[in-house]
Amino acid sequence: MKIKTKLIIALTILFFLTLILSAFSVRQVNLLADDTENILTANYQSLEYSRNMYKLLDNVAGENKALEKFQETLDLQRNNITEVGEKELTTDLQEDFDELVKDSNNTVLLAKVRTDINSIMKLNMDAIKRKSNVAEKTAKNSVLWISITSSFCLIIGFTLLVNLPGYIANPIRDLTESIGQIAAKNYGQRLHFKGHNEFTALAKSFNSMAEKLQEYSVSNLAKITMEKMRVETLINNLHDPVIGLDEKDHVLFINEQALRTSGLKKENVIGKPASDIALHNDLMRSLMQHRTAEQPKRPEPLKIFADNKESYFEKQLVPISILPTGETESKEIGAFIILRNITAYKELDFAKTNFIAMVSHEFKTPIASMKLSLQLLENEQTGILNEEQKNLVGSIKEDTTRLLRTTGELLNITQVEIGKTSIRSESCDVESIVKDAMEANRTESAAKNIKVITAIENGFPDIIADKEKTTWIISNLISNALRYSYENGQVKISAEKLKNEVLIKVKDNGIGIDDNYISKIFDKYFRVPGSQKEGTGLGLAISKEFMEAQGGTITVKSTMGEGSIFTLSFRRAF
Repeated sequence: MKIKTKLIIALTILFFLTLILSAFSVRQVNLLADDTENILTANYQSLEYSRNMYKLLDNVAGENKALEKFQETLDLQRNNITEVGEKELTTDLQEDFDELVKDSNNTVLLAKVRTDINSIMKLNMDAIKRKSNVAEKTAKNSVLWISITSSFCLIIGFTLLVNLPGYIANPIRDLTESIGQIAAKNYGQRLHFKGHNEFTALAKSFNSMAEKLQEYSVSNLAKITMEKMRVETLINNLHDPVIGLDEKDHVLFINEQALRTSGLKKENVIGKPASDIALHNDLMRSLMQHRTAEQPKRPEPLKIFADNKESYFEKQLVPISILPTGETESKEIGAFIILRNITAYKELDFAKTNFIAMVSHEFKTPIASMKLSLQLLENEQTGILNEEQKNLVGSIKEDTTRLLRTTGELLNITQVEIGKTSIRSESCDVESIVKDAMEANRTESAAKNIKVITAIENGFPDIIADKEKTTWIISNLISNALRYSYENGQVKISAEKLKNEVLIKVKDNGIGIDDNYISKIFDKYFRVPGSQKEGTGLGLAISKEFMEAQGGTITVKSTMGEGSIFTLSFRRAF
């Protein structure tokens, strides 16, 4: 039977029980009221008439008015006959009263009338007593039957009240608890409801679902466990430290290399908030600072004492995002941190930098001496050279100048790499810096017949910069522009003042730079593939380092076949 049908039946029973109890109570009360009304409207009225006639008998002798009232009361009594024999007694009273009217002083007739009245009163008194007994019996029966009916209705109603809510609520409670067990991955939970109602059908569907979930869980558990072990083994065998975090920055996993590097123990880390671990561990604190801070484009390597020596690690933060089913936006569920040990590369880089610095320094002195000797050879006081000798000396001088410039660039880049670049920022005049840079490239521009022009207005604001290094940067940009421009071309140097900064631009109309290489031209040792122009690939890298050290920037825009524009941004001196 369906739950709805049972509810309808139960409520119908309660309705009919209430209706029956109400109807029966009304009936019994009406019966009791009828009995009471019979006593009041019939017998008590007759007694009242009889008492009035008794009073009038004392005054009937010689008084017509009393006789008339007596007759009126007697007429009322004759109309209120309700008991058996009362009519005959009333008739006898009328007859005796008629005789008394004829002879009002006849005491025998007067006594006879009183006797008739007494008979009527006695008859009604007996009737009142009898009807009172009937009314009392009716009242007792009413109380009994109402009590029986009320008890019956109360028992049935209480039974429905106790059982009906439980009949509905208990299966719902069992279903709720079972759903909680399924949510807790207890797929062995089952429901058992008796009967053939909606709850039974629901239990069957629930059990079928739980059984399928259990089958699916059992079938995939071994596979999932195996994959988990495989991933853990893979992570533990990595040579780099790896730490996994969930979306709340709790540590999910940490491999053996990370434990050795950090000095932590696995049981004190897994499942713990990384912020709590960072309170007692310097490495974790450093990693979490990098985790919360915005990642720089070129992060500095972390210096950590590991493997009994000072080691260098490069941190890589890899966020883990998923696209939940039915959603359109991905959700970050955690991240893992990889520390790549770059100590060996750093040591090689240090060795390379030191070697280049040493060689460049050693080369610079003899090259300077060679240049001085060439200047002496050009002096006529040491002797006059013929044309062929002059050409050879000029060629050697150009090569010496180029070699001296190269050694200077190598020394600059080594200073940058080892962090020994010293910046002396001061207020500098833009026009004088540009003139010095142009003068350094005057010979080369004349050789290619390229005009180097300026567009800087008088009274231009000063900039905050290192004058020597800024002159070198602009000179290097002019040299590059001359090198990659066509003969009889033009290189333009302009300046633009903004609210808080000053822009210096070096523009050429040379061959330009391909878009594929724009992002790489500031890398060390990078040269555009296919270029036949000489150079070390260090000039722009050094320029960028010098600009960033001064708090400025260098950018480039270029179009193939139209030339390039390099823009330097400096703080404005007010």
